[in-house]
Amino acid sequence: MIHQFILAAPKPGMTAQEFQDYWVNVHAVQYAAKIPQIRKYMVDTVVDIEGNLGTPALPHQGIAEIWLRPEEQLESLQTDEFLNGARLDEPNWAAFWMTIVVDTNAHEIVPGPELAKGQDWVKLTLLQKRRPGLELEEYRKRSLGAYADVVKETPGLRRYLHAHTVDGAYTFGESSFDSVEQLWFDDVEALQQALASPYFTEQVKAARDEIVDPKYVFSLAVKENWIIGPEAR
Repeated sequence: MIHQFILAAPKPGMTAQEFQDYWVNVHAVQYAAKIPQIRKYMVDTVVDIEGNLGTPALPHQGIAEIWLRPEEQLESLQTDEFLNGARLDEPNWAAFWMTIVVDTNAHEIVPGPELAKGQDWVKLTLLQKRRPGLELEEYRKRSLGAYADVVKETPGLRRYLHAHTVDGAYTFGESSFDSVEQLWFDDVEALQQALASPYFTEQVKAARDEIVDPKYVFSLAVKENWIIGPEAR
């Protein structure tokens, strides 16, 4: 199943809170969730923290996570629910020209507790591009091997996912990002402590620099809002 990440930013004149409220309570429920091919769907709303990675900082204030079968993806974009519903509603709340979409195949490295609605976790989502000269297959291998072995020991980590960009994104050249990584923590305080820890700033950074271009690593801290799921419909 494709695990799709859609990063979106508020349209001009809309505050982050207005943007998040509209996405979670209006767009997600009244439009996006009605697309029949979407099996699971959540909206991650950004929370402010110190220590986010990336220069300049990402302007996005939310991430849609969508799960759907590869053979149904094109069909989903041709439905009336998308063309005359979700797509038409986008200009009402999102600066659609700033949207980033990454389709991935996800690998769960630290399973963590069973997923459920209402969990008050905070997670760090990272977009990453492999360092110059590193072949894609080698990056994928190492990101799930030696690199993941270091990351999974991060203090306070509850769950860990590393998702590789799908092969189709490289059909006509390079994808903007090679993977999306997610790290779950109990709360904002636990996340902040982890990011400030010597283990993360030294050992995790050193492992990341072995495979990732430091100019192309960006992160956002978010809270989850399940719209469909966590069980697939």
